Amino acid sequence: MIEKLGVRKGELESMGAREGGATHLEFNVPSRGLIGYRSQFLTDTNGNGIMNQLFAGYAPWKGDIHGRERGSVVVYESGEATAYGLFNAQERGRLFIGPGMAVYTGMVCGEAARGEDIVINVCKKKQMTNMRAAGSDDALRLTPPTNLSLEQCMEFIRDDELLEVTPRHLRLRKRELNKEMRMKAASRK
Repeated sequence: MIEKLGVRKGELESMGAREGGATHLEFNVPSRGLIGYRSQFLTDTNGNGIMNQLFAGYAPWKGDIHGRERGSVVVYESGEATAYGLFNAQERGRLFIGPGMAVYTGMVCGEAARGEDIVINVCKKKQMTNMRAAGSDDALRLTPPTNLSLEQCMEFIRDDELLEVTPRHLRLRKRELNKEMRMKAASRK
């Protein structure tokens, strides 16, 4: 915990022991450093930690807080996500959408396993042929999609991404939806 809050520009102010063997830690952390930290906190403490936060006041800028190191899985074409397309995409990273969901070009549908963004066609349909083969028509096994909360979405986005908030959905998307325009903008930088 101390290491993870240090990366988020937190400063340890006091540390002590409580009855029952618990440890009490007090940090001074910028509010922007706490966005998305609750899930990491629960994981690190195995669900036994208690986190309380109070506004301590305004302070000078402490510097940039580094975001995620992995890239995004971006939708190639608009349409409806298919199980076949998602099956091929799930090997590349963790997905945020399931089959049958409407998607559009430039929408972020997952987190890539590597550092760069990956553009994938999740609307791809399996080609129908007259040939049958044993074992080739087995049911595709998809891992359940990760449903992100508003706080997790805010932590996930990078500078070139936006978050769309509607009454029914939270959608992540690239600021520039067109792939060619994104590549031109990246080459200009």
